[in-house]
Amino acid sequence: MSDKYLLISTDTHAGLPPEQYREYIDPKHRQAFDDALAADVQTAALVNADDHQRFLAEWNSEIGEHGGMEGAWDPAVRTKEMDAEGVAAEVVFPDADSAGVGGVSASPFGSGLGSSGDSDPELVMAGAKAHNRWAAEFCQSEPDRRYGIAIVPALHDVAAAVTEAEWAVENGLRGGIMIPTKWGSYPAYNDPVYDPLWSVCAEAGLVVHTHSGVGPTDYTWAPGFLSIYATEAYWWAARPFWALLLGGVFERHPKLRYALAENGAWWVPDILARMDAKWEGDHSTRKFGPATFRDGMRMKPSDYYRRNVWMASSVMGDIEVGRRHEIGIDRLMWGHDYPHPEGTWPNTREWLRNRFAHVPEADTRRILGLNAAELYRFDLDRLDPIVDRIGLTVEDIHGTGPAA
Repeated sequence: MSDKYLLISTDTHAGLPPEQYREYIDPKHRQAFDDALAADVQTAALVNADDHQRFLAEWNSEIGEHGGMEGAWDPAVRTKEMDAEGVAAEVVFPDADSAGVGGVSASPFGSGLGSSGDSDPELVMAGAKAHNRWAAEFCQSEPDRRYGIAIVPALHDVAAAVTEAEWAVENGLRGGIMIPTKWGSYPAYNDPVYDPLWSVCAEAGLVVHTHSGVGPTDYTWAPGFLSIYATEAYWWAARPFWALLLGGVFERHPKLRYALAENGAWWVPDILARMDAKWEGDHSTRKFGPATFRDGMRMKPSDYYRRNVWMASSVMGDIEVGRRHEIGIDRLMWGHDYPHPEGTWPNTREWLRNRFAHVPEADTRRILGLNAAELYRFDLDRLDPIVDRIGLTVEDIHGTGPAA
């Protein structure tokens, strides 16, 4: 095995230019797709303020020599960029566009990160199927390195969600499935109505994901809106985590594996401590009794977390690195959020040096790749020659000189 670092990014994104998604849409939904695309263009024109235009100019200048956004859909460009960053393998989510970086579409009909209980049931499934068809083809360009995530709109029709999850297994989307973060008026994920989907995922080894992106919708466009949205976004993305855990889903499906992507992990130790205290029967539970807080769970909440849950914390901050043992050194996973501008591409080497220079090598290896390899069952024998060719050295991350 190579002594270089195995880097597996558990948070990357891919998607097509808007017009290219059309051929993957079922013909009966293509007129609706055309109408939605025209509306998106009109909306984009309204939000292209001066600050956004300046950002786009700076961002395009920074990534231009790297192929721009073409790596979002061009496998050759993407592989070149992964190699340059030292990334041996990746878990690929939808929605390569972020805040209008240009040239790439969100998944059709808002079926990706923006999917929720408010989505049109028929169109959101049509959009998910279209992206999944393309993603299955895209990931076959580097099947040992690229594990695609299937979009599965689980809320509106559980039977259809099960069928789409089974399709993902049959068509090589080995990263697992992504379900909506917000359920709206539909049952939350603690409801047994979703048990058929969890059963399929548990037996097939599909990792179930939620990914940050959606947030509150009950604020007006008033002072502080974006700051408030950003502050609350983590909470909305974390909600499925405690719905699944405290709802006894991991008790009913002990082999189910769940990963929460791009939502940090700074908050995890505190919420687990609070969950455990309630389960054990602390002072505040007297009026209800501790049995109320053990409904459907035979183990402490933190025990399910350490068995069933992983944190794909992406471009984690110093706080996650500092709390890595409280979060779980075997639970925490890195990602570089390619090709989003809030990620570390195309400067990942410098970012890794800044974050991990003083972190022990054994801890760094787990966070940067080994935890992901175990969760997603990457074939290390197949990745080893790639790591040996492109991988970062111990000196690159922990040395005193500039990162190579």
